[in-house]
Amino acid sequence: MLSLHKLFSLKTIKSLKLGFYLGILSLLIFLGCNNKNAEPVKDPIISTFYLIRHAEKDRTDPTNKDPELNQDGLGRAIKWAEVFEPIDLDIIYSTNYERTSMTAAPTSVKKNIDVTYYNPSEIDIEALKEKNLSKNVLIVGHSNTTPALVNKLLGFEKYEAMDDTDNGSLFIVRFVDSVATDIRLNMN
Repeated sequence: MLSLHKLFSLKTIKSLKLGFYLGILSLLIFLGCNNKNAEPVKDPIISTFYLIRHAEKDRTDPTNKDPELNQDGLGRAIKWAEVFEPIDLDIIYSTNYERTSMTAAPTSVKKNIDVTYYNPSEIDIEALKEKNLSKNVLIVGHSNTTPALVNKLLGFEKYEAMDDTDNGSLFIVRFVDSVATDIRLNMN
């Protein structure tokens, strides 16, 4: 009986083994790449909502239902624009009041984004989320409407109305593939 060594040189046997292993590896790669049942990996859909209350308003006339911002409020509105400077905002929403419009204005100008006005009592939360998929959204509201809107975005009651002196809270609600996370920051 002839031994394998007599038929093939040692070098030939090593080449055959290497070829065999490379062939198996190629077959495995080919089969892995052609798996028609495998779902393609897709990027997550991320939407981020930044919600703030208007800055400090002028309280000199208690009968004025639509006051402008006072000097502190104007300064805070400018600071909000600085806070949002590194964020690629896609849209800015505000209620149609002087104090909220004036709070949104510096960010709007800096970002070259027109303010879109909304009525918090008429908002369709699902439509808002759908319209702003994969977007970064700033919403300027009031001490009662801002936390209420955060709660609607989250789908449960987490935050109470803000204290009337709280003009520095920043609520961030982020959706990653429809799963919400949130945080409340104090920017004073």
